Amino acid sequence: MSSSNVVMYGAEWCGDCRRSKRFLDENKVEYTYIDVEADTSAAAKVVEINGGAQSIPVIVFTDGTHLTEPSDNDLKAKLEALSIL
Repeated sequence: MSSSNVVMYGAEWCGDCRRSKRFLDENKVEYTYIDVEADTSAAAKVVEINGGAQSIPVIVFTDGTHLTEPSDNDLKAKLEALSIL
C-alpha cells in the first residue's frame, strides 16, 4: 500500500463513517480523520464540499476529488484508480 493524503471528515455516531474507517483501516490506507463534532470549522468544510449538505462521511483524495457517503465498493474503486490500493 502506498502512502496517501486522504482526509476523512466524519463523526463517531455515524454508522457510514465507522464503516468507511473500518474499510480504510483494514486495507492499511493512511488517512487523516477529522471529527466534525469536535471541530466546527470541519463541519463547515463538509457543508462547503457538499454544496450545502451536511452528509458524512466525506472522503477527500489527493487528486482533489471527494466521495460523500461512499459504499465500500465505490471507495475501493477510487483508491485503486489513484493507485493507493
